Amino acid sequence: MNIKQAKQEIANTLKAYLTRDELGNYLIPSIRQRPVLLMGPPGIGKTQIMEQIAAEEGVGLVAYTITHHTRQSAIGLPFIEKRTYGGEEFSVTEYTMSEILASVYQLMERTGLKEGILFLDEINCVSETLAPMMLQFLQCKTFGNQRLPEGWLIVAAGNPPEYNKSVRDFDVVTLDRVKRIDVSEDFTVWKEYAYRRGLHGAVISYLDIKKDNFYRVETTVDGLQFATARGWEDLSELILAYEKLGLRVDREVVGQYIQLPRIAKDFANYLELYYKYQKTYHVEDILSGAWQQITVLELREAPFDEKLSVMGLVMSRLAESARETRRQDALTAALHTALTDFKAKIADADPQAVLAQLMWQRQTRLKQAKEAGQLDKETRDLGQLEINALEDYRQRLQREDITAPAEAMDAVRDWFGGEVEKRKALGTETGARFDNAFRFLEQTFGQGQELVIFVTEVTAGYDTSWFVENFGCDAYFRHNKELLFDDTRRRLREEIAAAKAAEREGESHD
Repeated sequence: MNIKQAKQEIANTLKAYLTRDELGNYLIPSIRQRPVLLMGPPGIGKTQIMEQIAAEEGVGLVAYTITHHTRQSAIGLPFIEKRTYGGEEFSVTEYTMSEILASVYQLMERTGLKEGILFLDEINCVSETLAPMMLQFLQCKTFGNQRLPEGWLIVAAGNPPEYNKSVRDFDVVTLDRVKRIDVSEDFTVWKEYAYRRGLHGAVISYLDIKKDNFYRVETTVDGLQFATARGWEDLSELILAYEKLGLRVDREVVGQYIQLPRIAKDFANYLELYYKYQKTYHVEDILSGAWQQITVLELREAPFDEKLSVMGLVMSRLAESARETRRQDALTAALHTALTDFKAKIADADPQAVLAQLMWQRQTRLKQAKEAGQLDKETRDLGQLEINALEDYRQRLQREDITAPAEAMDAVRDWFGGEVEKRKALGTETGARFDNAFRFLEQTFGQGQELVIFVTEVTAGYDTSWFVENFGCDAYFRHNKELLFDDTRRRLREEIAAAKAAEREGESHD
């Protein structure tokens, strides 16, 4: 299955394991709660989906790359304990608590979360001395004489032997005690994730054109060479940072992330063309509605790959605008909730103190989410923006010496109105960009397949589809309706053709 399906299956497993019966006991006894063994190629997002599941299900996450551990750090250090058996005293070896299990208990203590996921990566690459302990842990959920607390799902991840020479095979006894999920790379699923995370447009459009270069591992005379999903994502982050700094990403830099030379060279050349198209076709002019007729003519006669690249540029800029609008919308919604609390509490308290309390609550929430392994970048940024806005309101009240509850509420409401207006302005600006993009593409391609591809990309993009759903776009709805009509008509034709073929086949038998 692909990584998206694996994520859903693990989430479903977690829910099943944490479901309780009418007496408050776990519906599936702990002894029957099999650890999940997630097997798949490196760099396809196994760790990321653990973070997503923990955040979405509201549970803790403790993650370890087990190859970084020795036998001592995994199971604890030995010490001598005196025990009496049958009236005679004996020296018995026991162990201190495992660092891994101690981390679980520490997270429970810091966050108050009693249930969660213990994620152990590279489980089949452990050292020879640690291997028996890890097999024991998968089978019995214990390290030495210490047991994983109830309510914690073990997810162990490993790579198939073709990707790692140091892997160990699991025996039948172990495999018969785990829930095995085999996952493979899938560009379509990764592309959806890439849009969601705001990866660089050049990376997405290049891989859309050359899907075979998304994930490759090859053994050559020069050793193992590879291009992975992790490599593309990390390269995207670097390109975005370099662009902000005015630095150039060349072939050597690409090769530091995409460690398969011919693909690194190919993408580096594509990136140069991507920047060239950005200037040649004046993408910002297209989105502002000020394009020249020569731009239409040039793109109409361009090779198909060039058309796809330019549409990728347009799509990338639309996604950026839609993302900015979505984040402002989320900030406005969060502040509205905070100011509702503010209004309810200021009748009997100092308005500045109430704002300080609201800030403290949100800071605590972010800290707990981070400690629980639930905090992604977007949630963190939104939380920080909300805290910054509340601090700005508090400082303004202080500077203007506003202490009366009614006056403070009016002032804060007025300042909050600025955020609402910003949301409205971003929505209007982004809506105009969508309209201009569709007008340009209609003028360039008419009702050709390029429009079908573009509508499909808008639908697939997380931010663009969010914007259309919340702010609307007449051109999108018109083309999407035509696309759905064409799909329905095509399907009906296929069904009629199949029925006629079956009818002819029946007549021939007669």
